Amino acid sequence: MSEQSLPEDTREAYADELPDYAERVLEVAERIPPGRVMTYGDVAEWLQEGGPRQVGRVMSHYGGAVPWWRVVRADGVLLPGHELGALDHYRTEGTPLKEAGRAAEGHLPRLDMRRARWDGGADAGAHT
Repeated sequence: MSEQSLPEDTREAYADELPDYAERVLEVAERIPPGRVMTYGDVAEWLQEGGPRQVGRVMSHYGGAVPWWRVVRADGVLLPGHELGALDHYRTEGTPLKEAGRAAEGHLPRLDMRRARWDGGADAGAHT
């Protein structure tokens, strides 16, 4: 079983073993409101530490216990291998999407980053 697939209820027990940086990344992921997203780079900037790759590594190892679908690629492409699961979450939460064009691989939509991106401000519940 990979760390990504840890059930949500095991996070507290597992948190004792998390590196400090990983714990902080996961805390940011938990703050992102439903229907909104932050990029890997946004999370690193919020923390003022690391970069997109470090955040991506944390999410790939430990992200299964938080709303992982809210930490995304800057281009809005759905996470490879997790597209359908993420898409279910986005549709349930009302996350703004751009419908796929005919040439899009798998005809999957992308995130509408202009509208879905959250800057961590006070407008936690509102879409821009």
